[in-house]
Amino acid sequence: MKIKKHIRIIVILLVCTLVTTAIFAFNTKLKIQYYSLKSDKLTAPVRIALITDLHSCFYGEGQKELIDAVNAQNPDIVLLGGDICDDKLPHKNTELLLSAIADRYPCYYVTGNHEYWSYEIDKIIKLFQSYDIPVLEGSFDTIDINGQKLNICGISDPDCMKYTDNNYSIEEQLADVGNAGENGYYTILLAHRPELIKTYLNYDFNLILSGHAHGGQWRLPGIINGLYAPDQGLFPRYAGGQYSFEDSHMIVSRGLARESTRIPRIFNRPELVIIDLL
Repeated sequence: MKIKKHIRIIVILLVCTLVTTAIFAFNTKLKIQYYSLKSDKLTAPVRIALITDLHSCFYGEGQKELIDAVNAQNPDIVLLGGDICDDKLPHKNTELLLSAIADRYPCYYVTGNHEYWSYEIDKIIKLFQSYDIPVLEGSFDTIDINGQKLNICGISDPDCMKYTDNNYSIEEQLADVGNAGENGYYTILLAHRPELIKTYLNYDFNLILSGHAHGGQWRLPGIINGLYAPDQGLFPRYAGGQYSFEDSHMIVSRGLARESTRIPRIFNRPELVIIDLL
């Protein structure tokens, strides 16, 4: 009888452990991911909200969950790093977000691959422009935040060459923004794909912000940072997180995609990235 009782207790404990693990593993509640960087080029603090890979996914009625999260962080600027719209889902949820943040924060946007895959790229670009959000396509803007000037540079996703008649390659775009930092200000590059980091490092960007990898979709925290990412394959090097180089840093967001992905996220919560420049 005692043996049976012990077996029953062990089974109950195992079941509880499996259930608890599953709850944490498949948790897709929005997470706030913080990063902090220092630079001698900065004379005043700047807070950046980085939004990538939303894929027009649902974040509560009116996108309230995501909008409230952005507002609670009180960023100085919002950078939209591609795949904000999806190639399958309608753009309604994206527009709800834009309508809430465009008048409240300076915003900048670059395209991602899914926006080209939708074959609605002209419509999508007009959507962002209708909210006076600059679309950076081999261009940059020098912006003043808290008395601190920053260069915000951006390039299109490489699929712009494949899915449109645009012959303005990302190599040409990078060449056109690569000298932005000559004015001496802290310079940020917004570019959807992190796997092209070696190309980005040919230029003097202080910070590179990307998405695209979706955090490698599956993670084992502390063991595997990501299982698979597009254009990087298995065990991607740049699945998500902060990566430091000799004269630059890259931050890769795990993105906000939820119902748009065929494969569920495991130990890989969608995230709103907040970067404090000090």
